[in-house]
Amino acid sequence: MADWIAAIILGLVEGLTEFIPVSSTGHLLLTQKLLGLTDPRWSSFVVLIQLGAILAVVALYFARLWKVLISLPIDPKARHFAISILIAFLPSVIVGVFLYDFIKAVLFNVEGDTAVTVICVSLIVGGFGLLALERFAPKPTADDAMTLSWKRSLGVGLFQCLSVIPGVSRSGATIAGGLSLGLDKRAAAEFSFFLAIPTMVAASGWDIVQSGATIDWDFGGIIAVGFIVSFISGWIVVKAMVDFVAKHGFAPFAWWRIVVGVIGLGLVWAGLA
Repeated sequence: MADWIAAIILGLVEGLTEFIPVSSTGHLLLTQKLLGLTDPRWSSFVVLIQLGAILAVVALYFARLWKVLISLPIDPKARHFAISILIAFLPSVIVGVFLYDFIKAVLFNVEGDTAVTVICVSLIVGGFGLLALERFAPKPTADDAMTLSWKRSLGVGLFQCLSVIPGVSRSGATIAGGLSLGLDKRAAAEFSFFLAIPTMVAASGWDIVQSGATIDWDFGGIIAVGFIVSFISGWIVVKAMVDFVAKHGFAPFAWWRIVVGVIGLGLVWAGLA
């Protein structure tokens, strides 16, 4: 398969799954495995194209984010929101810095059945977890993603640390954390979007710093293709996600996780993955 076709496929997978609780990392690694992409350059590719999806969030929420930015010196509410995002972001920074080598070499290694099995089991367990939250989550007491208490923000940030395990889902972990801590579905989804911006920018930047010397920049054109496709598909998903969740909840995503996980395990056990 031509590299540019693989880049388009992976860009679509990233953009379509980054902001819904189905695990973009899990889907990307499974797709890499199915496409036979074992070249180490693809490991950095799947991290870097996440910036395309994050740029989609910035574009869609630009007015709100810009208002916060220019109001920081004079508006306590803007400062409160900025600090809440920082507090939620810090736990994943600590985990990412100290576990980077393990995450990259072990958890993001698509070779072998063990990694695929971990992803599939995580998808299934996370799916049932979302179904449980749909039914048993506490009654919402917060409906504005920009006014969360710092305690709740820290809680969501701690949940986000679970996403270092492929298949858990960064958005799934943060949304589940938000629901568990009393956010309504819309606020949980939006806070997950906002928290994704510093988290994924930092993850991509750190990967460039750590892998920059080994990245083949002749591969830059392929990365650009994936980046653009990720941005476009991510923009579509973010635009539709909040309204979809408000109407249908998270159960459709939970069942998708379970189906993909079961199919993946079946392929592993059949020796086809």
